[in-house]
Amino acid sequence: MQGYYPLFTALPLAAAFFNLLVTKINQKFADVIAFVVTGALAVMAVLMLFEPSFVYHVGGHDAPWGILLVNDGLSTLMLVVINVIGFLAMIFSLRYMTTYTAKPKYFTLYMLMIAGMNGVVITGDLFNLYVFLEIASIASYALVGFGTGRRELEASFKYLILGSVASTAVLFGIAFMYSMTGTLNMPDMAQQLALVGMNRAVAFVIALFIMGFGLKASTVPFHAWLPDAHPSAPAPISAMLSGVLIKALGIYTIMRVMFHVIGRNALVASILMFLGALSMVVAGLIAIGQSDFKRMLAYSSISQMGYVLIGVGVALNPAATPVVAAFGLVGGLFHLVNHAVFKSLLFLASGAVEYCTGTRDLHKLGGLIRKMPVTGVATAIGSMSIAGLPPFNGFVSKLLIFIALFKGGYMIYGIVAVAVGFVTLFYFLKLQRDVLFGSLPAALASVREAPFAMTLPLVILALLCLAMGVGYTFVDSHMLQAAKDALLDQVAYINLL
Repeated sequence: MQGYYPLFTALPLAAAFFNLLVTKINQKFADVIAFVVTGALAVMAVLMLFEPSFVYHVGGHDAPWGILLVNDGLSTLMLVVINVIGFLAMIFSLRYMTTYTAKPKYFTLYMLMIAGMNGVVITGDLFNLYVFLEIASIASYALVGFGTGRRELEASFKYLILGSVASTAVLFGIAFMYSMTGTLNMPDMAQQLALVGMNRAVAFVIALFIMGFGLKASTVPFHAWLPDAHPSAPAPISAMLSGVLIKALGIYTIMRVMFHVIGRNALVASILMFLGALSMVVAGLIAIGQSDFKRMLAYSSISQMGYVLIGVGVALNPAATPVVAAFGLVGGLFHLVNHAVFKSLLFLASGAVEYCTGTRDLHKLGGLIRKMPVTGVATAIGSMSIAGLPPFNGFVSKLLIFIALFKGGYMIYGIVAVAVGFVTLFYFLKLQRDVLFGSLPAALASVREAPFAMTLPLVILALLCLAMGVGYTFVDSHMLQAAKDALLDQVAYINLL
């Protein structure tokens, strides 16, 4: 698979441009191209789980002058998340996007977004990371405004402005890093920074990266774009934004830069844990009062990313014992994967509900479990998973984070995390009451189940919620341990040179 590694970016990029050409002849080619390309990428990503770590030298040029593509446990984990969720959201789009015009252009933007995210997680060069981050961001701006209505364009413009601020902060950070180290190769940069040590310039760069990548991850207080973007975007794009994009462009980049380039640092760890706790509490409480299905899920995403950040923050502290660091990092990584699964499921379910009923207003819904049993059961499973109920996957990842916090002596953070767990349970019980149970409004008496192409991804994702909870040890041994070991071993990353 090593020789095919660049295809993770080259294939969707080529398909995006080819799609524009061939759909001039017949627009039905867009569905075929998107299905084949995203399916192939998903299979390739799963096969990467069986590959040892390696470095691909683009053009055969050696580092630090040449460009590196890095495959380690963390890259593989993210590739699986991006491409498997991307494939399922694409299947959902085949029928859902018939309600929109310009479907070929939608798939072109969709594949550009996947190419950008894949590029971010496989590159070993900080400037290339920025370029791929921009490709994914620009495609997502256009996809949020794809409906071209007033609200869609307003949300897209707001997302564009805040995203540009984040990109500018990241670009300034990269420029300062280059001026200090004379290189953009991340392993080489880590080596040079170890000689420079912590100083005010490095601290300023860290602040820029936390702001820039934190805005991409939509953590509080950098979250203002996400609650508007989700209700405006098509449902598959909401699933990709919340399930994948904020993780690839935000959480992944924070982990890669902080663990491998800058190195574990107690102050940075404290900042990430504080931002994580703030996101959990603020967004969780706001989610309770929402009456829009997708807006509630958007605030829930911000809150759940807080769990990931707090787990990562525990491991980033060099004073943490190996056991505590392992619990925190494995818990954070597992919750990242789980959130991609159950939040994509819930956003696609909200799209199915809106497709069949014409509304996502919780006050106008109710009793849908009888009319839409597949969507209803899948929504219930997603709700129980994100609320952390056993035996679903969310229970295991939250439990690991709780153990890391209490075992590491972070009692207040631990109590906050447990309390937010009950808050999450409360608003997802409210969601099930408003959407699935209770009396069926007369206006919804003729509602029928969503088409097969839309319910199939829901069923697969619901099964994954259960399988990943029951089969946690399998996921841990085949995905999480390799990612955890890669993150905690900065020396091995530097030795990629």
